[in-house]
Amino acid sequence: MSVLTRDEAQTRAQLLDVHRYTVDLDLTAGVEAGVPPGTGEETFGSTTVIHFTARAAGDTFVEVKPAALRSVTLDGHLLDPAALDGNRFPLIGLAEGDHELRVEADMHYSRTGEGMHRFRDPSDGETYVYTQLFLEDVQRVFSAFDQPDLKAVFDVSVTAPDGWSVLGNGVATHQGDGKWTCATTTPLSTYLVAVAAGPWHSVRTEHAGLPFGLHCRRSLAPYLDADADELFEITRQCYDRYHEKFEEPYPFDSYDQAFVPEFNAGAMENPGLVTFRDELVFRSAVTDTQRQTRAMVIAHEMAHMWFGDLVTMVWWDDLWLNESFAEYMGFQILTEATRFTDTWVDFAVARKGWGYDADQRPSTHPVSPDPDAVPDTASALLNFDGISYAKGASALRQLVTWMGEKDFLAGINIHFARHKFGNATLADFIDSLSGATDRDVHAWAEAWLRTTGVDTLTPAVAESNGTWSLAVAHQGTRPHRIAVGAYDIDPVDPTRVVLRGRWELDVPGGANAVEPQPGRRPALVVLNDIDTTYAKIRLDPGSWETAVRVLSYVPDALTRAVIWNAARDMVRDGELAPLAYLEAARIQLPRETDLAIAQGVLAFATTQVAARYVPTAQRSAALGVIRDICRGLMRRTEDGSDPGLRLIAVRHFIDASAQPEAIQEWLAEGSVIGGPELDPELRWRIQYRLAVLGETDEAAIAAELVQDPSATGQEGAARCRSALPTEEAKAAAWAQMFASDDLSNYVFRATAQGFWQPEQAELVAPYLARYYPDTVALADRRGPAIAEAAGGYAFPLYAVDDEALEVGETALRETEMIPAMRRRLADQLDDLRRALSVRATHSTP
Repeated sequence: MSVLTRDEAQTRAQLLDVHRYTVDLDLTAGVEAGVPPGTGEETFGSTTVIHFTARAAGDTFVEVKPAALRSVTLDGHLLDPAALDGNRFPLIGLAEGDHELRVEADMHYSRTGEGMHRFRDPSDGETYVYTQLFLEDVQRVFSAFDQPDLKAVFDVSVTAPDGWSVLGNGVATHQGDGKWTCATTTPLSTYLVAVAAGPWHSVRTEHAGLPFGLHCRRSLAPYLDADADELFEITRQCYDRYHEKFEEPYPFDSYDQAFVPEFNAGAMENPGLVTFRDELVFRSAVTDTQRQTRAMVIAHEMAHMWFGDLVTMVWWDDLWLNESFAEYMGFQILTEATRFTDTWVDFAVARKGWGYDADQRPSTHPVSPDPDAVPDTASALLNFDGISYAKGASALRQLVTWMGEKDFLAGINIHFARHKFGNATLADFIDSLSGATDRDVHAWAEAWLRTTGVDTLTPAVAESNGTWSLAVAHQGTRPHRIAVGAYDIDPVDPTRVVLRGRWELDVPGGANAVEPQPGRRPALVVLNDIDTTYAKIRLDPGSWETAVRVLSYVPDALTRAVIWNAARDMVRDGELAPLAYLEAARIQLPRETDLAIAQGVLAFATTQVAARYVPTAQRSAALGVIRDICRGLMRRTEDGSDPGLRLIAVRHFIDASAQPEAIQEWLAEGSVIGGPELDPELRWRIQYRLAVLGETDEAAIAAELVQDPSATGQEGAARCRSALPTEEAKAAAWAQMFASDDLSNYVFRATAQGFWQPEQAELVAPYLARYYPDTVALADRRGPAIAEAAGGYAFPLYAVDDEALEVGETALRETEMIPAMRRRLADQLDDLRRALSVRATHSTP
């Protein structure tokens, strides 16, 4: 498929003014007699009529990627369907003036989450379809001039099987005989059009004069019903808070939220019809932090209704205008409007590391890259990463700290007023902010949005003649406005840490040090104390020594998160031994009260420290420390005082188990001693760990699947089967992933997750050389979504050695591969180099 270049998009935008699409989708085409509606189908019917104006005579093209192109008619004249070249149909010799283009085609259903994804629910046999048209996948569903700055209004109709309902960007009305029509939209970019069809379970209400709806598969109905009040409450709270901040009202006619199966992203901001991955309809016990994460996604996607949908980027170099803004606003609105008041702790622990990691790889890019750095849509797809989300949101948080929220919101409202229902660039955004402040926002943007890498701030604490002072060494180029916190240990109660004082600094420029203060040096000095900037923070030796002893007693969870992040970064940079990190966690984490911190520290300890950063010979001991931490948390919560913290501990104890007896007992009893009872998530988690350890078999996996035949159960079974330590299991899993294209995106992911195991290094070693040619070929066949899964979940993370690095570097150097695959593998290999460096730095002679 030909990718669209920025130059081509600019040329086409200068030539065309697109007014209206009339799209008719027939989801009943090909239904076989005696087969349940919506099953056994490979294709659906798609008819598109586009009304547009050519500003001058010229040539252009329209995109469509059909299974079969039935007819193309321009202004009543039939064109030859054979003229289709890949995904482009040429429109040659357009006359100046108005035109009508009609395209009739059969389109493929997708199993990869791209285009029109089709899913059959194994729980009840019902079928569901939904669109995911980002970034250039609209052409898999209907013909379009597919670029964000050619906005148009859309009239969408859908013919669906009996018993189905249809959702769209506008209110959908059933006309009878399976025909549904969606209300005409406001001007939208093509990638924001959305349709979802199937026998949905729906819960509806109304707020502020608008219909609100929640939708999911019928098999998930009890779980959605259980959480519907919470979901609607969060939706209303966020909606009302956005209207307090934004002068422009919500610009669409309804607000539906559909939880859809096998969704690749967390959610998608389709105007009026937000789609979420349906794992957010919780079937099993979850922590309050997981509920907070779901609420943040709701707030994030709602922010897009203004930033991204009402005002849309001109080209994909400005995608950060969508994602960074929504990321920042999602956390901020949740903090202000809902019961989740500590969301920035979760951001610090779970999101910022994503940005820091991405920004230190060779593939890093500015938050807002130069337009020439995003020459086509394939390049743009690579930038949906921790930089565009977490780093960009961090930059905006620093901007708000620097210019003040009042002026920031004034600039945002200027931006909406100037560009509503249109498109805008970074320059437009900065001009809008500049109109609301005396500060030099253009210089700020150059320093923060056009540069790469992570600054490092290091404190130097001095003590002399009854006073102490602080200097800050700054490695990097960006200006930072930060808070510095100074803490003491209560001399009477050593479990009490008190804040002595907090200073605001500008680094560099202004006072970049705390001037001499009376008294002994504080026991603990924390830069970026309330985490308002984006920079790696170091602790001076005295502060680190204090942190190891009293970190869990520091009163503010956000301060604790900053310190844990500093420790994490020091491990990754080779400045703190991985085992020292584990020792700090062993001492402090059993007393931690914040769920996000406990989860984040245990996740880093398990997936990075124990799995990659400690030498293979020390892995067993590292897992033992993790089990000790989990035991400590479980002992503290055995009275039922904190079920969320206990659930986190149980999950990580299972994942770190080296001997099967304890978790086998839990499985046999159906509960953990002292709780919780084993729900499907925990049962599959135990089965998976037992599979890795060679303590279960196909019969036990099949029996578990009988108990939980759901889609999640199917994925759990695939993960367990792939993890079995036998040659037959590995051969079967490999063939399913790479010799066949039958696996859906989710089942592929689950199979990949189970394959490589550190405990099975000798068994899987022969597959290392096969990985690169097979995964590159797979990506060529199945496209970017599967490439991302194959380069991520299927990558041999267990292999931390020079041979694995050499094999990967050779493949990257000598093999042609699609951009998504190359980027993912390059990042993985850079992480491997870092792991090898950490091991070498802290290896015992």
